[in-house]
Amino acid sequence: MAELKTEEGKKGDRQLGRTGERSYGMLLFSIIIRAAHQVGAAIFLAVYLLHWEGGNSRLYTWLVMGSGLILVVTEWLRHRQLYREISGMVTMGKCVMLGGIIHGLFPQEPFVLIVFVAASLGAHAPKNIRHRLLW
Repeated sequence: MAELKTEEGKKGDRQLGRTGERSYGMLLFSIIIRAAHQVGAAIFLAVYLLHWEGGNSRLYTWLVMGSGLILVVTEWLRHRQLYREISGMVTMGKCVMLGGIIHGLFPQEPFVLIVFVAASLGAHAPKNIRHRLLW
């Protein structure tokens, strides 16, 4: 079983979640999946925000959902407390909002934009913020 570590932040910082070992092959796989996720997300953004008619939007919707699910699994292999971290909460919030958009509960344009801003902030925040435990 992979060894779990607990990372301590700097003085005054909250504790980061436990981490496990992830193989180099899995890291490379997650990079490829992340690239596919970004392509799917870009087309999804163009379809829902810009009302782009080109391409197969259903295909790209499945691509972004499938690659997103795989990304969560590969992140969980490394960050075992993802559900307690800021990045995990951002991911769950994005899923709820996207489900609301697809099912017509939320207006498309503002909520797709909110989801993409949340995704950018969640993905590009420094590690000590992104993987900080909330509780």
